[in-house]
Amino acid sequence: MARKIERISTLFQPLKVIPKNATLKGDNLLSNSQKLMLENGIIRQSGNGMFHILPLGMKALEKLIKLVDKEMAKLNAQKVLLPALTDAKLWIKSGRWQTAGAELFKMKDRHSKEYILSPTHEEAIAALVASISPVSHHKLPIRMYQISSKFRDEKKSRFGMIRGKEFIMKDLYTFDQTLPAAKNTYAEVCQAYDKIFGAIGVSYAKVIGDNGIMGGSLSHEYHFLTKIGEDSLMLCDTCKYGANKEVFEGENCPSCKNGKIQEKHGIEVGHTFVLGSSYSAPLDATFMDSDGKANPLEMGSYGLGMTRILAAAIESLSPADEIRWPLVLTPYTVCIITPKDGSKEEAASQTAYKLYNDLNSINSLRGDVIIDDRGSLTIGKRVLDARKTGYPFIIVVGKKSLLADPLFEVFDVFKSECLDLRLPDLMDFISEIVSPRNANKWKAAVPG
Repeated sequence: MARKIERISTLFQPLKVIPKNATLKGDNLLSNSQKLMLENGIIRQSGNGMFHILPLGMKALEKLIKLVDKEMAKLNAQKVLLPALTDAKLWIKSGRWQTAGAELFKMKDRHSKEYILSPTHEEAIAALVASISPVSHHKLPIRMYQISSKFRDEKKSRFGMIRGKEFIMKDLYTFDQTLPAAKNTYAEVCQAYDKIFGAIGVSYAKVIGDNGIMGGSLSHEYHFLTKIGEDSLMLCDTCKYGANKEVFEGENCPSCKNGKIQEKHGIEVGHTFVLGSSYSAPLDATFMDSDGKANPLEMGSYGLGMTRILAAAIESLSPADEIRWPLVLTPYTVCIITPKDGSKEEAASQTAYKLYNDLNSINSLRGDVIIDDRGSLTIGKRVLDARKTGYPFIIVVGKKSLLADPLFEVFDVFKSECLDLRLPDLMDFISEIVSPRNANKWKAAVPG
């Protein structure tokens, strides 16, 4: 069966014009990423702190999910899906019903039973394991994760998907016999996170974090460094030491002793915790040791803000007027622009579709090419639209494609280059780009 052709003419991409001087006040501060994602039909606002994720946004999100799933599989983590509603009794048992504050969405059903619309699922996953406890020590470690919507009644929803009331998060929960085993798991997960953020390619910092209402004995935060970041990070300019300002003590680097501490702003995109037994003990999630004794499991919790990663990456990489996606997350890697209707070049239209099929024959590019077939618009207008939407490679099938030895105009947006390439050279060029070993060669430059 023939593959469906991805066309911009049929793409649901409602554009929104936002005035250049739009800098909303108070709780409605407008970030560059929010402005770009709204203007280019990546998201659409549905209410304060809530957004529809449109087809291009979903394409990027699905790529991120695939990247995360790959690393979770390497950890032998199993994917689950927990209910969005959690019984309030579980949060009362853990103590967080009282400490979590006004950010909890609390509700009652028709029988006056209380629930929360979950911002996170430590209680729910501990209760799940408790329902089969005590677990044999031979079954450990247990590692389960989900990618699902979470809800927080933010006092100040702002910056689009960077701080909203509803968001998509990857949360991994781990269960081990001992605290040393839990810390070994922690190190493994941190390595996986480093691989994920390394693949995304946005400059990030891993810093010692505040345990906050999560509790536990150890935590780290992952941040994309941006001017609008609401967290202040204290980073050493010599070694890799970093800490959130909330937990930083001292003027000198506590790691290398010699480095100068610099304060920078970051958007938190990931958080890791060693929780110990702070949830498993009150919720009776236990294991049976080799002596036949039941003991509380040692837990870990590991979050990635999936929708926040998308928005924060755009915030970090993009100039004021064009989206720059990380190459591994761009909705489509290649956009082909057909000749204008009625032009001398219109005869090359079939060449554009043949090129589309040729590029889709590259395994790592299949489904990652879109064709701008809006022939009523000029090529220049469509190139401008493609740049604004953030397609990193734009191929124009124009008058040069009518030559005896056809040439294609290729815009490498990341490198600000325009190349005229013959078909074999074009295929080699694109194949090289999408090769996993070379992906890091094509990264969006962070705007100055």
